[in-house]
Amino acid sequence: MWPGLVGKEPGTDHPPISLDRMIELTTSADVDGREFDGIDLFLFHPHLDPDASDSEIRALADKIAAAGLKVGSLVAPVWPGTVGASAFGSADDRKKFVLAIEKACRIAKILNEHGVREYGVIRIDSAGGVSDWAQDPVGNTKKIAETWREAGKIAEQAGERLAAEGEICWGGMHSWKAMLDTLEATAMPKVVGFQADLAHTYLYLMGYNAPEAALLQPGYGSEEFWPAYKILTDALRPWTLDFHVAQNDGSVHGTGSHDKTGRHCPADDPNGKLEIAKASSYWLKDADKRGIKHICWDGCMFPNETLESAETWKTILATMIKVDEA
Repeated sequence: MWPGLVGKEPGTDHPPISLDRMIELTTSADVDGREFDGIDLFLFHPHLDPDASDSEIRALADKIAAAGLKVGSLVAPVWPGTVGASAFGSADDRKKFVLAIEKACRIAKILNEHGVREYGVIRIDSAGGVSDWAQDPVGNTKKIAETWREAGKIAEQAGERLAAEGEICWGGMHSWKAMLDTLEATAMPKVVGFQADLAHTYLYLMGYNAPEAALLQPGYGSEEFWPAYKILTDALRPWTLDFHVAQNDGSVHGTGSHDKTGRHCPADDPNGKLEIAKASSYWLKDADKRGIKHICWDGCMFPNETLESAETWKTILATMIKVDEA
């Protein structure tokens, strides 16, 4: 559901899209009789108040269940301007980050007890910029790991797992090597792991924010791509707890307060760089052993016109079916 919120600003030509409308768009999609099974949720306004009462959350669960959907992974409101703040910021910032996890776990518990949620993780990131992290790479990576460990303990007690999405706009996870370093420093592999998004991880290959970590150079061919992709996925797949189907055209994009990151483009975009089903199989090998029970589509920062088109949802559903089959 977060494509209806991320990068959206009230009063502009890309305002937030309501949860009700996003659910309607989800349930309207059909490909040869197959439909979406559920939705992932962003635990923040205007879709959900992170401090909503138990009864309000149960009412939301009733609404989603009535639409014939389950709830999968949850996005914790870890960023400045929501509940949280930088995982490598001040002591107060880091307390706010952990508070966001506490609130997410509370909501998860209610959804689980309701029965609308049976699987999925809680999504996090470092919530701090790359340039801030780069002022002290070693020290800031240590701070992220300490914050994530504290958050991980809370999640573990709640029977949840945390997964950090590999977006290049967040410090300490802006390259595949930095992401691996941060996860290894956190050292909670069964609780704190990685959320692989095809669009974001494509830019890991190109070393956009970390040229020294590039595995490919512009102008590469398929004979170079797949060996490089194997290096990337072999390194991060053991940590991967959640997965996003997406496409990337090789460019970066950012709107609102969301810094430049991997551009999601339509699954059938002629400029798409990825063979989606084949690339997905690299990440999803032995997925059951890592507790992955569902896959999700991410199309953040799509124009509202694109999100409002039924063809967008039908195309990605057809693509996800191909991923499932692969």
